[in-house]
Amino acid sequence: MGGWLAIALLGFPWSGGQAANDGSLRIIVFGAHPDDCELKAGGVAALWAAQGHKVKFVSTTTGDIGHATEAGGPLAKRRTAEVQRADKILGIETEVLDIHDGELMPTLENRRTFTRLIREWKADLVMGPRPYDYHPDHRYTGVLMQDAAFMVTVPSFCPETPHLAKNPVFLYLADGFQKPYPFNPAVVVAIDPVFDQKSEAIWQLESQIESLWVSGNFEQVVPVPKEPAARETRRLEVRDRFGKRYAGTATQYRPLLVKFYGEEKGRAVKYAEAFEICEYGRQPSAEELKQLFPFFGP
Repeated sequence: MGGWLAIALLGFPWSGGQAANDGSLRIIVFGAHPDDCELKAGGVAALWAAQGHKVKFVSTTTGDIGHATEAGGPLAKRRTAEVQRADKILGIETEVLDIHDGELMPTLENRRTFTRLIREWKADLVMGPRPYDYHPDHRYTGVLMQDAAFMVTVPSFCPETPHLAKNPVFLYLADGFQKPYPFNPAVVVAIDPVFDQKSEAIWQLESQIESLWVSGNFEQVVPVPKEPAARETRRLEVRDRFGKRYAGTATQYRPLLVKFYGEEKGRAVKYAEAFEICEYGRQPSAEELKQLFPFFGP
């Protein structure tokens, strides 16, 4: 399967799912911290959810050191509540694993956890970070997802949780790292129809808005204002900041958007998310990808 493919077809029936009696897809997304899934796949998740498909975001650590002045149990509870609010806005389910931020390891125990989660969700599609990243939690989330890509089909591995008869398709979330090779998307999704919804979900992640996203480190806190006018100004600043990020994705892959949406629609796309096919798991045909991403207009 080549890396440069975007899908633009509406309404393919899905008949190859794990539990597709109602025709719905089942997607599970792994992110290292309670914000990663929302930032990388919140738009496509909202698109799926709007069509009645089932999406679950899993944060593989609690994020309990991800703040300039807060840490431990109180921060873990705060960040869990934030993603619960965010994912409710997206129309999806969420889970935060009880693993300390900065301490995720690619252990047999965690491999079993990933395998069970994918099986329990009866996933057709699994997403997570590539195992090339500055943060060890990101890297090991990617490694663990890859490690589960075969084990989910092995009956005698974690036999207490029924294995999947069909291996899911595994996709990587976007990143900007160049070594050992740069991100090479197979699917580029226009998220314009749900950009406001995604922005509102991101706005729920207040611990990150006031700390990490202020300066890119954990040395400064700028609390979100309580006064309505100032609060709205801050909300619009956050919306604009992330709008530029997703606009950058659309610009970067503009030739693909034009190729697969047509000249007029492709040029008009403002915001996008992109995903790469993992070499592990089921290798989808172009038609399978159309079935897995059934929300693009002709």
